[in-house]
Amino acid sequence: MTRRWPPASLFAVPVGLAALALPLGSAGRWTDHAGALALWVAALALAAAALRLQRSAAAGAALVASAVGATALYLLLDAGADGAAASGLWVGVVALGAIVWTALEGGAALSAERRNRVLGLAVPALFGAWLLYLWQVGTVGFDVPSVLLPPPSQIAVAFASSLGLLAEDFVQTFVKSMIPGYVIGCGAGLLVAIVADRVPFLRRGLLPIGNLVSALPIVGVAPIMVMWFGFDWQSKAAVVVIMTFFPMLVNALAGLNALDRVGHDLMRTYAASYGQTMRLARLPAALPFIFNALKVNSTLALIGAIVAEFFGTPIVGMGFRISAEVGRMNIAMVWASIVVAAVTGSLSYGAIALVERSLTFWHPSIRKAS
Repeated sequence: MTRRWPPASLFAVPVGLAALALPLGSAGRWTDHAGALALWVAALALAAAALRLQRSAAAGAALVASAVGATALYLLLDAGADGAAASGLWVGVVALGAIVWTALEGGAALSAERRNRVLGLAVPALFGAWLLYLWQVGTVGFDVPSVLLPPPSQIAVAFASSLGLLAEDFVQTFVKSMIPGYVIGCGAGLLVAIVADRVPFLRRGLLPIGNLVSALPIVGVAPIMVMWFGFDWQSKAAVVVIMTFFPMLVNALAGLNALDRVGHDLMRTYAASYGQTMRLARLPAALPFIFNALKVNSTLALIGAIVAEFFGTPIVGMGFRISAEVGRMNIAMVWASIVVAAVTGSLSYGAIALVERSLTFWHPSIRKAS
């Protein structure tokens, strides 16, 4: 049983062949680079074979074609095929994009069909690698100044050469500033939500204040916290508390009222007290809302800690590093700090999401995703 692939794969082969007839700027023509030419032809042959193969084999062929084609084009770029005159290179990039699209679409279809977790992770990883490749080829091929946008290779060099410095920044911003503020802010928000649920006038009074505080600009709050708590991690943790307290309060209050009438009637049937109803029914029903606040706050907290470091900090921390390196025009180091922050935030969000799946497996959204 064979499967016809969508127009992206049909588009890749003729465009890739057309690229062979176009110039490569200062690098001459394709025929001047035997290795790159052979790899490119092999990639197009694999892309053409994917049109007639079964789904799994076609996805694998498109994936190999993507890797081979990317290598061929980068060899040309390294040989001097850059600038607007290298039309053969850029048309080849377009054709390679169609091949990558085919691999991504095939992998996504297989992941959905087989419910394969490895494939489910491989597809976004391949898409991310393709974006990094485009970034590298575009910045190098058009000679973009590194002050505006350094290529990923330069960022990787800066990252590898500054691991110790970045590790110290991570400890200062994430471990010392974000985690205490996150725990205090989310924990206090949940506790106040439980109290406000019991005392109605608190709920009516706190929610308007929450809306007001949520609208406060962090660049206005951070300097005040620095004046109050000093230049070390305490002032950054205070900013994080302010940023995470009210999102948790609002979500927890909504979750505590999520239990339907059937659930309330069931607890009344068992003559359950307020505390028993809260512990056995209302808090479990509120867990999806609470975890939603925890996930949102995991990124808000990191942003708050980093921005707060712009307004006074010891000579360490992600925010300090970004501010200092921008002043030195060392943009590659700025991007290395951004990478650390992005990976840290993503891992924090993912860890909370995994805990959520284990504790709210009964919720319809989790069952449907599984």
